Amino acid sequence: MLILGLSAMASCSDYLEEDVISAIGNDYLNTPKGLNDGINAAYSTMRLWYGTERGTNFTEFGTDLLTNGADGSWKFMNTYTNQFDSQNGHVRELWDGLYTGINTCNAVLDRSLDITGVNAQTLAQRRAEAKFIRAHHYFLLVQLFGGVDLQLSETKVPTKQVSRASVAQIYAAIIQDLTEAIPDLEAKNKSADYGRATRPAAEHLLGRVYITKGTSEAADPSDFAKAEPLLQSVINNYGFILLPDFANVHAFGNEMNNEVVYAIQYTRDPLTNGGGNNSHVFYLMEYDVQPGMQRDTENGRPFKRYKSTNYTLNTIFADRVNDSRYKKTFVDHFKSNKPGTYNTTFDKSKATVTFAQGDTTIWLPGYNMSAAERAKKPYQVMTPEMYTERIFPSLKKHLDPGRVDRTQFEGGRDYIAMRLADTYLLLAEAQFRQGKIADATANINKVRRRAAFSGKEAAMEITAAQLTFDFITEERGRELMGEQTRWLDLKRWGILIDRVKMYNPEGAPNIQAYHALRPIPQNQIDRAEGEASGFPQNPGY
Repeated sequence: MLILGLSAMASCSDYLEEDVISAIGNDYLNTPKGLNDGINAAYSTMRLWYGTERGTNFTEFGTDLLTNGADGSWKFMNTYTNQFDSQNGHVRELWDGLYTGINTCNAVLDRSLDITGVNAQTLAQRRAEAKFIRAHHYFLLVQLFGGVDLQLSETKVPTKQVSRASVAQIYAAIIQDLTEAIPDLEAKNKSADYGRATRPAAEHLLGRVYITKGTSEAADPSDFAKAEPLLQSVINNYGFILLPDFANVHAFGNEMNNEVVYAIQYTRDPLTNGGGNNSHVFYLMEYDVQPGMQRDTENGRPFKRYKSTNYTLNTIFADRVNDSRYKKTFVDHFKSNKPGTYNTTFDKSKATVTFAQGDTTIWLPGYNMSAAERAKKPYQVMTPEMYTERIFPSLKKHLDPGRVDRTQFEGGRDYIAMRLADTYLLLAEAQFRQGKIADATANINKVRRRAAFSGKEAAMEITAAQLTFDFITEERGRELMGEQTRWLDLKRWGILIDRVKMYNPEGAPNIQAYHALRPIPQNQIDRAEGEASGFPQNPGY
């Protein structure tokens, strides 16, 4: 064994002595190509949030719309138990990753001042893109954590000199970045180099920033008025449209449609896709063990993580006669991909069911039916009284049948981060806050008319008297279900705690006021000078 060990050490010596030749030198960022690659690297940090497990857990779990299904992973983010603490992996990964992106932007901005060989317009645009990304990241951080470390120049060597800036200081930096970026970004609905930030994307983001700031401790009476023209500009000036059919907004293969204001790019190439867009797995019920069914790429890999609350199904999507969004948001039937005769599982109105390929195996009508009525159907009928943590209406917005096999986690669909319907709803909210009820109602109605079943457009319109704050919160739920907005919306409205207590039975017992902020990761506190005294933890954690 000793001889074999010595032989192995000798055989490895050549590898140990090899020179590393792939590292990028410090001066690379000072070149035109380095500038471009640097900003591309900063864009890649958007993938930390959109379409990821951490991003969806942070925004969908622990809200009024979604509670936990049977999946055991990360349930504490919905139930608000003390497992959600400063050692949380999602918190650490997001914090570190966003600051990596921020420092990359800082490096691009600092070094671009001395770059030669880049035309003035391109240089201004790249600098504007860096400011857009930096503002975006700080906006996430301030919403989730409150005051954080504010770094606006490149950190070149490790340092323990960090501190928590005020919320007002963070918002001032965000607003300055976006205000400066807007004039130099491409003034079109899609960049010539698709995926880059554009002027309307920055205007949409800044409009949301002002609306969020307007309900924060840094609020200014003019915040909602400042949001209004920015959001109106996105609607009026760039050729975006509400697609005629709500179902097409998230239709597979239609990610680059004319409602998309900004999207995060993913790919089918495993070498460049990072962890991929994972949102396709989290909202799906356990269809794959039911009679006549097996897992496939079309119906998805069902994690059973997020289950709609009764409030979502019975209140948010109560109107299923005029409003098409329940029908077009949830899966209401499955077709057999495993023919045969089976004993029934949840629908005991019949003993067995027999399916040929493509036959309906499960129908979810969305309302209860008598056993006698269900018995007439040649398939299982799943009514609301049968819903459990394993079987429930699946969300279909993020399904990704383009995956290479039925187990692949790393999806390749672009993630729609901003779209025009959201712009309309944000604009309506800004107008409502200013008392412009007629204008707000008109903008809400534009979204609602598009959501109507054909011929039901007039029935979907509301009057100014019907437009209340609660209506706005519910309309955002109907339109943006599963699009990584809900927790942030509830937090900025100041109703997170109340709504979870009212509508999320799993989260209700433990949620407290301090849960409106997330815990600072322990590794950040540990690497600060003075540790907890130098970088204090958020209260309650």
